[in-house]
Amino acid sequence: MTPEAAASSDNQGTPFLDQIASLLPAQGSWSEVDYLWLTSHTNRLVELADGVIEVLPMPTERHQAIVAYLFLAFVGFTQRIGGKVLFAPFRLRLRAGRFREPDLLVLRSVGDPRRHEAYWDGADLVVEVVSEDDPARDLVAKRREYAEAGIPEYWIVDARTETITVLQLAAGAYREHGVFHRGAAATSALLAGLEISANGVFDAR
Repeated sequence: MTPEAAASSDNQGTPFLDQIASLLPAQGSWSEVDYLWLTSHTNRLVELADGVIEVLPMPTERHQAIVAYLFLAFVGFTQRIGGKVLFAPFRLRLRAGRFREPDLLVLRSVGDPRRHEAYWDGADLVVEVVSEDDPARDLVAKRREYAEAGIPEYWIVDARTETITVLQLAAGAYREHGVFHRGAAATSALLAGLEISANGVFDAR
């Protein structure tokens, strides 16, 4: 039975949920410790933005198929150069009080000191598959935040337009390395020799 169903069938349902909620920090006052505790007790994607918790929607099947295809492509490449790739849910700390959970996180070296068991303190490359519920989060907000965090390369994969935009950090802001459509292979400015078929990405099922 869902919490909503329990609440409608039992007068104690809503008060109980309210009591549980009252034990949690108020929006705007979540600490990193609070956030790490919460995300260790849920399988939902949750991000922290300066004391505010943001719960992301569950991904669609197509979203996950695209992420899986990209993950395998990046793994095949990074294993050859001694790198590391992870996929969400996994925390990326951009700065004090700011955590995101990119769809993919890449480091060029498995020995990178930014790797930690609970989260990474940075990445060389991140990938976001644009969420239909709020495209601006990936296209605008995270583009700004990842640049501010000094992440050298950001891939934005948009299934709506079937484009892969590869952004390269230059002088503190991202510039386009390339926008790749069907029939092309997306390349990386950072990972020389990496090529990923746009057709393969958008045909992933």
